[in-house]
Amino acid sequence: MARRLFVACSVAALVAIWVAGWFSPPTLWSLVVVGPLILVGFVDMQQTARPLRRNYPLVGRLRDVAESIRPQIRQYFVESDTDARPFSREVRQLVQRRAQGVQDTIAFGAQRDVEAVGHEWLEHALVPRAPLTAHPRLLIGGQGAAPGVAPGAATCTKPYMSALLNTAAMSYGTLSPQALRALSKAAALGGFAFNTGEGGLSPDHLSGGGDVVWQIGTGYFGCRNAKGELDLGLFADKAAHEQVRMIELKLSQGAKPGHGGILPAAKVTPEVARVLGVPVGQDVVTPPAHSAFSTPLGLLELVARLRELSGGKPVGVKLCVGSRRDLAALGKAMVQTGVTPDFISVDGSEGGTGAAPFELANAVGTPLREGLALAHQLLVGFDLRARVHLVASGRIATAFDMARAMALGADVCASARAMMMAMGCVQALRCDDNTCPLGIATQDPRLAAALDVDVAAERIARYQAATLDALLELVAAAGLNHPNELRPHHLMRRVDPTAVRSYAELYPPLEPGALRGRDLPPAWKAAVEAASAASF
Repeated sequence: MARRLFVACSVAALVAIWVAGWFSPPTLWSLVVVGPLILVGFVDMQQTARPLRRNYPLVGRLRDVAESIRPQIRQYFVESDTDARPFSREVRQLVQRRAQGVQDTIAFGAQRDVEAVGHEWLEHALVPRAPLTAHPRLLIGGQGAAPGVAPGAATCTKPYMSALLNTAAMSYGTLSPQALRALSKAAALGGFAFNTGEGGLSPDHLSGGGDVVWQIGTGYFGCRNAKGELDLGLFADKAAHEQVRMIELKLSQGAKPGHGGILPAAKVTPEVARVLGVPVGQDVVTPPAHSAFSTPLGLLELVARLRELSGGKPVGVKLCVGSRRDLAALGKAMVQTGVTPDFISVDGSEGGTGAAPFELANAVGTPLREGLALAHQLLVGFDLRARVHLVASGRIATAFDMARAMALGADVCASARAMMMAMGCVQALRCDDNTCPLGIATQDPRLAAALDVDVAAERIARYQAATLDALLELVAAAGLNHPNELRPHHLMRRVDPTAVRSYAELYPPLEPGALRGRDLPPAWKAAVEAASAASF
């Protein structure tokens, strides 16, 4: 019926134009409007790839238009301030207000349903403390030992005094050069660190003079040989750079754990090829697993070697928590060798990336809260907690997000998407198609040119400082002196309409050394007994 109606209307229009005269001004103007529409309609009728357009020529295209703008319509006109993912409008506005340096208070009470299942809050003290006037920092490094050295011996000779909130991993090639330069300059302005992501160490990462955490992934970009294997000589040269403060060996990331990636040949420009250490104009495939090691013992051997070659800088590992058995295997290897990483970055499955497969993003990996609790239990259970710091990453945007992570065991937090929102990101969800309207997650020079590096850097630095100020207020409200005093019992969660549990009840703590004895905790018993330091 729709096809017949379109044909009838097209014929009627052409007859009317013929009657009016082909070359009269009204006819010519009509052809300018009607002609392309008729042509597009007949093309729709002939094509076979899209049945909807074939059956409903021209009109069927309206669905595609509606689908393309649906996220924006929903974001601006439909969703409430407190729903939606990855970040609610409420959180996006908070980040942007702090970045702008304007008032970030709310009026007329809480907008969230405090009676809803899942609502969480921090227990306050009837006699709160005065907040700290200076942002505290944490010394990372000095806890790990090298092979053959007695457990507890420190081989990190250049520990790093870290801020409590840093920029999480965002790779070269994922963000525009302007965005990377803004993040680097913000790190210098705010005195915090900027994680490079696995895309190598580029001049843009170093341009602003900020502290850098150099992440090395399975592709070993920036320190690989022609076969794609780790080149320790290249690593040593770049790790010696004074702005490189720490090294992070990435095992997996929350958005797509257990998955590699591909950088299309079209994006491998001469500059990208130089930074990554790959051939120009060829697809670059990132394997899902490392080739430099395959066992827990091999991982720790590499950690010790990287620490040595970097001149004694802190070396850590990043992972999205998977099975308890793998965690227990890592714990056994640390006990057996006496070697520990200086830090472990725990990335939740809610973490973001420029592009991730649907199933991996939504149905693989442990969320941050559970993953962080397990990592903390692992270290406590093997009596290693004092030697390894924990970094939490995965939808960290507010001071409460930080307080919750710290209550579960995190020493430091890292955020990527909140830093992007601070520089202007409006959550357009175009990170994967190179059309980011803010010029942040794109390699399109025209779009990227709109981002002012100096303005963006100042916004990021303001957001980071304001969030730490808010954290110190929360800590003081809980009657504590320092964020490191936060414990699971300070956090409460509504688990059903009439029941509330503390995090201490939801994530029971282990006694130090509980995983090293014979009487193993029931939740860990099977995993520890099945684990081996020689195999993941």
